[in-house]
Amino acid sequence: MDVVTISRQMGSWGSVIGKLVAERMGFQLVWRDLINQAALRAGAPEVALAMIDELGLLGVNPTGQQQQDYLNAVSQVLHELADAGKVVIIGRAGQVVLRGHPRVFHVRVVADEEVRVQRIVEEKKVYPKAARAQILASDRARKLYLSRYYQVDWNDPCLYHLVINTGRISCEVAAEMICHALNRLPEQIIR
Repeated sequence: MDVVTISRQMGSWGSVIGKLVAERMGFQLVWRDLINQAALRAGAPEVALAMIDELGLLGVNPTGQQQQDYLNAVSQVLHELADAGKVVIIGRAGQVVLRGHPRVFHVRVVADEEVRVQRIVEEKKVYPKAARAQILASDRARKLYLSRYYQVDWNDPCLYHLVINTGRISCEVAAEMICHALNRLPEQIIR
């Protein structure tokens, strides 16, 4: 296995874990830059803004065709990355777009809401009420994104090979678990 997708809740530290896995395995880390690549290919940078804007604060409303072009470009970029290997992909529905790809290991990173609220309070220096609002809005947006564009439930554990709760274990242990799995799994995973 040499490709990892990480789906994460805001405040679960999934991005931190992705960085740790990439460093330990010597893999490329792909995150927000994927959005930019896909938007450029689709010729619609405003779609990238809309996709990044989980809370809908920018008021960008791309057309249906622009959205479809963007999704096609994201899929193309994800498949190119997976085919090349040695990559950790954070977000952008990698667990769905690359479902069934024989070299890809799908991880979901979660944590209890209260844990995530406290992390956002400390990280962004906001009040708990604001942190909770951001988390709930982010969860709704991510769930809606997968439901609307891919007709799947973001919280379905069957989309993932491994679900990690960082409210119970550290990022370091989570990264070790993922690296261990990657090193132990056969070259082509059984879907």
